[in-house]
Amino acid sequence: MTLYPQLIIDALATVTYAGTKKNLIESEMLADTPALTAPASEGDPWKVKVVLLFPRDTDPFLKSTVKAAEAAIKYHCGKDIEVTIETEFKSKPRPEVGQMLPGVKNIIAVSSGKGGVGKSTVSANLAIALARLGYRVGLLDTDIFGPSMPKMFHVEDEKPYAVHVDGRDLICPIEQYGVKLLSIGFFVSPDTATLWRGGMATSALKQLIADADWGELDYFILDTPPGTSDIHLTLLQTLPITGAVIVSTPQAVALADARKGIDMYRNEKVNVPILGLVENMAWFTPAELPENRYYIFGKEGCKRLAEEMNVPLLAQIPLVQSICENGDQGTPAALNSDSATGLAFINLAQAVVTVVNRRNRERPATQIVGTKNT
Repeated sequence: MTLYPQLIIDALATVTYAGTKKNLIESEMLADTPALTAPASEGDPWKVKVVLLFPRDTDPFLKSTVKAAEAAIKYHCGKDIEVTIETEFKSKPRPEVGQMLPGVKNIIAVSSGKGGVGKSTVSANLAIALARLGYRVGLLDTDIFGPSMPKMFHVEDEKPYAVHVDGRDLICPIEQYGVKLLSIGFFVSPDTATLWRGGMATSALKQLIADADWGELDYFILDTPPGTSDIHLTLLQTLPITGAVIVSTPQAVALADARKGIDMYRNEKVNVPILGLVENMAWFTPAELPENRYYIFGKEGCKRLAEEMNVPLLAQIPLVQSICENGDQGTPAALNSDSATGLAFINLAQAVVTVVNRRNRERPATQIVGTKNT
């Protein structure tokens, strides 16, 4: 029996690729002419090498297509043939964990143990304030089930598009107020609940991190969901987080949950530095009495917790009606550095820069959970 390349090509033409509903040849998946090696001696098999080109390394039809191609070659050309099928990809594979954001200098997780303490407000204003100070900033809304950043940045109707970068198709973040922004809120209906199991949520989160064109950033802010969850673990297993900023109100209940958030990052298996605490809603100041302070959630609870935990108190943000209104209108307070609240967030950004620089001088880079030596 003598083989020649056209016989192999004809055999591959009988295999349908589920991704296009066409055969492998019509789908232009044969990367090169099949390589044939004749038997070295009587009794040895013919050797066939085929290279198939798939759209991406995560192609769900890859394994089944390779098996079908091998079976077709043996069926049409001889069952004793030794078949080798290699795969190549039109799009480069996703970078490995630890190499996903090579252009990002500092990754800051903004966290709270409890919901409703204004963590997303702090995240948005911190990102904008850093951008106003001249830094290149990205913000990822990691709250898959309750995304709020599209509204806070007044970009609810925006739809990210794909760009081709270095052989990969990547999501292009939305840019607003000098900040690169991505959120699952751009891809789901704002009026529909996201009913996803944990695996689906973490997969979507990894896509927003690794399959996006974040480019060169000085600060990458992660607005995390409340509590300690699968999302937090995924972030810790995916990114070398420079440090965490913990947000709480002065209220005792919120402070108790803040302690849990601190403990999560300080766990010996996690070992992410706590950059400091932000006391949000530190006091209430009515617009008509701007000099007055009413401590409706307690006084300086975060300050005492910061002293107890031996971490900096980065800022005390007052409870002012305009902060809420600006967030709802998509014009965060940090856009107006002439206001008292805008200045508070600028001061917070400056404090974060200071503690991050000190942390980078004094401590080694954070290791990703699950990959460091033990």
